[in-house]
Amino acid sequence: MASDDDDHCRCTDGRGITRRSAILGAAGASFLRALPASSTEAGFEASPGVIRFGLTPVFLSNDLEVIDELQAYLTKATGQAVQLVTQRTYQEVTALLVSGALEAAWICGYPYMKYKNELSLVATPVWRGQPLYQSYVIVSADRAAADFDDLKGDLHAFSDPDSNSGYLVTKTYLSRRHTSEAEFFKNSFFTYGHRNVIRAVASGLADSGSVDGYVWEVMRELEPDLIDRTRVLVRSAWNGFPPIAAPARIEGSAAFTRIRKALTEMADDPQGRSVLQRLRLDAFAKEPPGLYAGIQASMDILRRFG
Repeated sequence: MASDDDDHCRCTDGRGITRRSAILGAAGASFLRALPASSTEAGFEASPGVIRFGLTPVFLSNDLEVIDELQAYLTKATGQAVQLVTQRTYQEVTALLVSGALEAAWICGYPYMKYKNELSLVATPVWRGQPLYQSYVIVSADRAAADFDDLKGDLHAFSDPDSNSGYLVTKTYLSRRHTSEAEFFKNSFFTYGHRNVIRAVASGLADSGSVDGYVWEVMRELEPDLIDRTRVLVRSAWNGFPPIAAPARIEGSAAFTRIRKALTEMADDPQGRSVLQRLRLDAFAKEPPGLYAGIQASMDILRRFG
């Protein structure tokens, strides 16, 4: 396997739009069915004293049992009612968080660094012994591609415009080559979910895709038949795992302290350990903002060469 250290869909041909529509139609229906009664879409209203906790539509959001158990654990551990709030895109969740409409949210390192002056780091997941993960560029299992440059002319699937692993990392590869996705790929589109990127590549709806390595690895365990139809072509450098963040102005508040305590003590509680096991995580830890310096470096590359 080779290694290599903005909008919405740009598909303009009929085939590309059909592929994207098929993915998003099925994925959207599945995602909406997964929402528990306590979660809401745009227009939600929180009751006084309720902790509003945002989730992005990644691996976690597709599993109703995980969502229910996470909510039950957080409610018990914080001693307050917890409302889980889901939105379709990272941007929507981040906007709610920055505006103060959420007390905390599980976001990506990319929007965390974009709004680092307005957000505070609550906790970071620990996966396989470290608070880090990689971005993967994947192709079909039987494809002969040897390195990233072999993907020129592909129909490429990204996850989300605000995803580090599902967009920023690949944008950085392209910037280092003094090109863009519009110039390098025949077309590209967003699936708004890492699972959907994998499905798109596995089914041939996309030639290649940019995906969260944690999601790909967990799905290798849960859906091996699907994963076996793909392979990892490029693994990125290690980056800080997608964090739990809160509005900076509430740091030190009772809600902030309770959320951090609930997360960092999750591995010590039987119900918390069950949630972690479902997520294939070891724990949540308090980490310094410097953990995300690699993402800031990618953003700086885009500013210089993008």
